[in-house]
Amino acid sequence: MSTSINELTKEGSLYLQQHASNPVHWKSFSNAAFEQAKNENKLVLISIGYSACHWCHVMEHESFENEEVAKIMNEHFVCIKVDREERPDVDQIYMAAVQIMTDRGGWPLNCFTLPDGKPIYGGTYFPKDQWIHILQSLVYTYEKEPEKVLEYANELTEGISKSELIDQAAVLTQFPIDKIEELILRWTKKFDIQEGGPTSAPKFPLPNNHEFLLRYALIHANETVLKQVELTLQKMARGGIYDQIRGGFARYSVDMLWKVPHFEKMLYDNGQLLSLYAAAYQNASKSEYATVLKQTTEWLYDEMLSPEGGLYSAVDADSEGVEGKFYCWEKEEFEKALLKDQKWALEYYNINQRGYWEDDFYILLRTISPEAFAKKLGVSDAEFKEMVENLNDHLLSIRAHKVRPQTDKKIITSWNALALSGLIATDEALKDSTSKVLIQRVYKFLSSEMIEPNFQVLRNYNQGKASIPGFLEDYAALIQSFIDLYLYNLNVDALALAKNLTEYVLRKFKHPESGMFYFSEENEELIARKMELHDNVMPSSNSIMAKNLCRLGMILDHPKYTLHSQQMVSNIADGMEMYGSGYSNWADLYLHFSMKTHTILVIGEHALEGVRQLKKLNSPSLFVYGCNQRGTDLFRDKWVAGETLYYYCFDQTCSAPTKNLQEILDKLDQK
Repeated sequence: MSTSINELTKEGSLYLQQHASNPVHWKSFSNAAFEQAKNENKLVLISIGYSACHWCHVMEHESFENEEVAKIMNEHFVCIKVDREERPDVDQIYMAAVQIMTDRGGWPLNCFTLPDGKPIYGGTYFPKDQWIHILQSLVYTYEKEPEKVLEYANELTEGISKSELIDQAAVLTQFPIDKIEELILRWTKKFDIQEGGPTSAPKFPLPNNHEFLLRYALIHANETVLKQVELTLQKMARGGIYDQIRGGFARYSVDMLWKVPHFEKMLYDNGQLLSLYAAAYQNASKSEYATVLKQTTEWLYDEMLSPEGGLYSAVDADSEGVEGKFYCWEKEEFEKALLKDQKWALEYYNINQRGYWEDDFYILLRTISPEAFAKKLGVSDAEFKEMVENLNDHLLSIRAHKVRPQTDKKIITSWNALALSGLIATDEALKDSTSKVLIQRVYKFLSSEMIEPNFQVLRNYNQGKASIPGFLEDYAALIQSFIDLYLYNLNVDALALAKNLTEYVLRKFKHPESGMFYFSEENEELIARKMELHDNVMPSSNSIMAKNLCRLGMILDHPKYTLHSQQMVSNIADGMEMYGSGYSNWADLYLHFSMKTHTILVIGEHALEGVRQLKKLNSPSLFVYGCNQRGTDLFRDKWVAGETLYYYCFDQTCSAPTKNLQEILDKLDQK
């Protein structure tokens, strides 16, 4: 490898640092880089990836570390490296460009632009010889046919600007369930009824998809959908995509079986999967769900928690230059690791043809439940649980001597907020001591380090410093987690923060006509200002904000928030049923507006006890909140000194407050 040093050595991002010794004269994304391109009349390469990306490492090794390739790049291009996790706004624009040009996307993302940032060509991973050919062809075309290149760039940029913008629709006054029924009907045809998830590969967990499907199934008593969600969660928890001995999910599996993952572990996946498995556990107290929650929470605490209290962003797929080497075992290695009374582990974790991957490596996975295997061994469930825990501790002690994959220690606001929501859901499901500690640490970090006095949010925390103005994703996830925290423990400081951050979003991000929100504040560096509308591995920032407005509207009795939320869903509703997987978070909010919700406010010194008692009902049509802090500005008009009161509303009708919890329970039974 070359020992050249480029401008990325000044950057804090692990991904950018990984390229700091490349012979390519990389620059970070800035106006200065584009000014240089204009002055030298050079095309720009914007190359985007992230630290845990396997194919990013491959392309770096093949091309960006190669002196011959670097010479061509340096002579003819201004080369910019972007960490997509720090700058999702840049990634959105050039991903849209590549998808328009090629109908596919992914990382590494390589997009060539004019000196003003308008894209002309792009793709993902390119082998070295193809990459050289592309570089040379672009230089030739730009020199010989500049007018043609400019015309294409202008047309493409216009297409990017228009993509995902949306017009204002008439606000729906009713939300007929027929639309959701059709969405579900179309979606069920794509269910993999053998292995769970969709009938395609690669398979991504897509937690929000399954949270919506679970909620729909419970509200409408749909056994087909419920069984599909349970099958998917079971298969994921038993598959190679899940780290069987440590906890935590990899980003996706490359096959239909959830067997062979891309081994990187991302915080945003695992935070959302905590929420999903917690919801599933509260509906059906399955031990495998509890194990996922407990193990993943412990992994976050032991390996991802920073001294400041934030959670790190990712763990790499590769170690020693080999993908998955840290997590996989050779058969002889695994057998040697076992104690005399642990030989059953060969079958339990499938060190056999089923678990075989490649190059004599086996991926640990399971095919049956712990209870079924305990029965096979002739031991009790409790005995077998202890056996597995002892085995895992032993295997972890051996794995600890391997070379670990690198951890990306930047702390991203939105991902931490998603994890905070997941930890809250975990503690509500399990009453888990580890999740309690993490909730306190992460909330304190986010509220003290990542929010400015004027309620501007910062996205990234690295090497002791917060930086990069937040994007809608950061605000939306942060507001959501603060509402979740308030509903969990009646923390009205968190609720007040959620309200103030919402007002900031309304001032700085709102599209004036449609009521939707741009992904970023005004930024002169960017060629377009985009909206994020489709739900994907993470729900779209607009759908999260729509839910935030809905919940704050109920909690604060703020009709303008509620109407704004309804406007946003109305904008999306037409055609939503055609692609349920891409609109699952929107569909969940639509589902809420389609049904009648029981709303109960508990207020008084013992409000938290009352809230928790009502939450035990675990009803998807029940919304419970409260206040136990005297003098709060948010609920002052309902406070009565020395009493705990229950305010009950249903179908736009509210009853007089009562001190008697049983009266409320009776009302719920009658509906």
